Amino acid sequence: AFDGLLRAIWGYEGQPETAAALRLMAYLYPRPGELRQAEWAEFDLDSAEWTIPATRTKMRRTHRKPLPSQAVTILRELHRLNGDGRLVFPSVRSRLRPISENTLNAALRRLGYSTDEATSHGFRASASSLLNESGKWPPDAIEAELGHVGADEVRRAYHRATYWDTRVEMAVWWADEIDRLRAPAVDIFG
Repeated sequence: AFDGLLRAIWGYEGQPETAAALRLMAYLYPRPGELRQAEWAEFDLDSAEWTIPATRTKMRRTHRKPLPSQAVTILRELHRLNGDGRLVFPSVRSRLRPISENTLNAALRRLGYSTDEATSHGFRASASSLLNESGKWPPDAIEAELGHVGADEVRRAYHRATYWDTRVEMAVWWADEIDRLRAPAVDIFG
């Protein structure tokens, strides 16, 4: 299930950018287009924050995401590889263009997962389900982290700025949960 998918992703041996993108999808569960088109200017690694511009979000609103330390580590390693360019995930064909929409899904296929079993967008559903099932986080904070926007204008205006501290705590908990789930199972019978 999800833990097996995580172990497969951490064992992925393709392009370093693709491996990093798969891991960041698990840790951060952004919309795949938001991640693959990410630019270095959007990240403040010292403040552990990613600001996705409104032009790239589904709701056409700037979306801030807290970065757990695991994501910051991956991004710092990636920056050493390609930080001299604009894009975090440049295409192998042209550093001026991001990896394609198919790159992450093709990597999941190479790992043996069919389209029915895993897609890059599926990390969002998995995170939403597991965060809600944990009972640890207010549903509104989970929705805010997913970048979902409610229909009620007053509520939306109020909730835009709220939950940041909760979302930071949730990001740390989620990344630790990902690490726990992907850890090899221990056989108590040796």
